[in-house]
Amino acid sequence: MSNSISAAPNFSVERDGETVRIALRGAWTISASRALEKTAVAMSAAGKGARRVAIDFAGVIRLDTAGAWLIDKARAQMAASGAATEYQSLDADQRILLREAAYAPAERELRPKRNRLFEFLIRLGVWGAMIGGNVATGVSFLGELAAAALRVAFNPALSRPTSMVFHMENFALRAVPIIVTINFLVGCIVEQQGIFQLRRFGAATYAVDLIGVLTLRELGVLLTSIMIAGRSGSAITAELGSMKMREEIDALRVMGMAPMEVLVLPRILALVFSLPLLTFIADIAALGGGMTTAYLYDGLGFQAFLVRLQDAIGLNTILVGLIKSPFMALVVGMIACIEGFRVQGSAESLGRQVTVSVVNGIFMVIFVDGLFAIFFAGIHY
Repeated sequence: MSNSISAAPNFSVERDGETVRIALRGAWTISASRALEKTAVAMSAAGKGARRVAIDFAGVIRLDTAGAWLIDKARAQMAASGAATEYQSLDADQRILLREAAYAPAERELRPKRNRLFEFLIRLGVWGAMIGGNVATGVSFLGELAAAALRVAFNPALSRPTSMVFHMENFALRAVPIIVTINFLVGCIVEQQGIFQLRRFGAATYAVDLIGVLTLRELGVLLTSIMIAGRSGSAITAELGSMKMREEIDALRVMGMAPMEVLVLPRILALVFSLPLLTFIADIAALGGGMTTAYLYDGLGFQAFLVRLQDAIGLNTILVGLIKSPFMALVVGMIACIEGFRVQGSAESLGRQVTVSVVNGIFMVIFVDGLFAIFFAGIHY
């Protein structure tokens, strides 16, 4: 017990005016880590206010890097308070340890002065460059897709109708239940709110005009395209990304087959053919929801609803939504395929590109819908 106490790190202090002599004793090693740290803190406090501090190592039994670092840290703290410090009675090994394990305070990172306007302009430039790069990639991909479509058109043996029908089943047939459910509910909501708002003006029957025009021109194709971007677009990105991770796309090229013709063209054609069909089904479902709500909230019979609807809409109202749908399908398919080919070799990259595909797909669907709205308004269609 007495040996462990005598071996514990400690020190004594002798003061002579403004000079302090600190005599170290015991083993300054990591085995006594808690006592070592407390003793070093007390040692630093003992030298405060002195003009000169001498640290004597004559009584040190053992010293390792932990002890050397803490001793030198205490010395540096005393020197920072204005004391002239020195080591005494050092042997060769202790001198090497103190030199190699010298305390070095962490340097503060100097942050450059921020110019918020300049940073905003930089971010704006990066954002613009990113958009420009995406546009250039999209135009290039569209050109490759058009070239592949022409090759298949002039050489029907390259076409893959079985693959296209398979993807149409996945994209269209299996999506019908969710498309019908969502559009039916949205039709109910729009008709209900139209009745509630127009009833104050004694024009509740005009809610039929509202649901007819709004659904056939905008809501049907927009909701369907958004659902396809989230459901089928993400699936296309995940499929192509997984194939790229497993190097199956490289294997196709080695076998002399073009991925654009084998993988991309059937999927995009399936989307282009599927979305108009789904849009028509979505329109019918939304009108069915509006018809049901009109009967429940306003007592409007089904026959009266259809007569009113026939007076409110024309053939152009139906065609507007159907004309938009193939273009939206093309945009969703292109974005999904581009992001699928951008997948690197990790699951993190796959998840990131699937997310980007869905977000960009939905954004571009809304953007294209806005462009068509401006176009049709300009030609009064």
